[in-house]
Amino acid sequence: MAEWKNETEMFSLMKAKLYTPVVGDILDAMGYTHQFMPPYIRPLKDEMKLAGKACPVLEHDVFGVQEKPFGLLTEALDQLEKNEIYVATGAHNSALWGEILTATAKSRGSVGAVVDGWHRDTPQVLSQNWPVFSQGCWAQDSSIRTNVVDFRCPIEIGQVTIENGDIIFGDIDGVLVIPGQVAEEVIEKALAKAAGEKVVRKAIEAGMSATAAFEKYGIL
Repeated sequence: MAEWKNETEMFSLMKAKLYTPVVGDILDAMGYTHQFMPPYIRPLKDEMKLAGKACPVLEHDVFGVQEKPFGLLTEALDQLEKNEIYVATGAHNSALWGEILTATAKSRGSVGAVVDGWHRDTPQVLSQNWPVFSQGCWAQDSSIRTNVVDFRCPIEIGQVTIENGDIIFGDIDGVLVIPGQVAEEVIEKALAKAAGEKVVRKAIEAGMSATAAFEKYGIL
């Protein structure tokens, strides 16, 4: 039986008790072996954690002044919902996230952003105490370089496909995607494995060998 009553409780429990290595192990064991985004996507601060539903956003590079600057960016931001995470890819010539985008998404109840690209306004983003993951910081503006062309559409970042509503989980060790159709099973199994790892660590610290611990618990 699930340990949570609603999705908000589920996401809070994930951030409190889980970490990406244990969730990734469960996904591997269930046959989902390509669920991590590339390792260059990092939190702005080491202690930032993400847990929420994906709102995938597709962008592309443009070259010069646009009839509609930013494309569908404002529309994508304004339709974000509670517990969602803005996940963007497809453009490389400018920052894809910044201060005003953070304020907008946060005000909508969104719980984080993951961009396969750069962010800017780093101090102003950090001051809002809201998790952002990116490749790093670069101040170059997007208005004449990047358009949002679609949202709530499938996207790919590295080896993983992200569908609308998939679960995004991120911490200092990376960002992974839990397919929506198996999310509850993955999270329940990950919580059990995380608890088991604590037992194994105590046994090893008490003198048990790694070999004996693995034979007994099946956890390493």
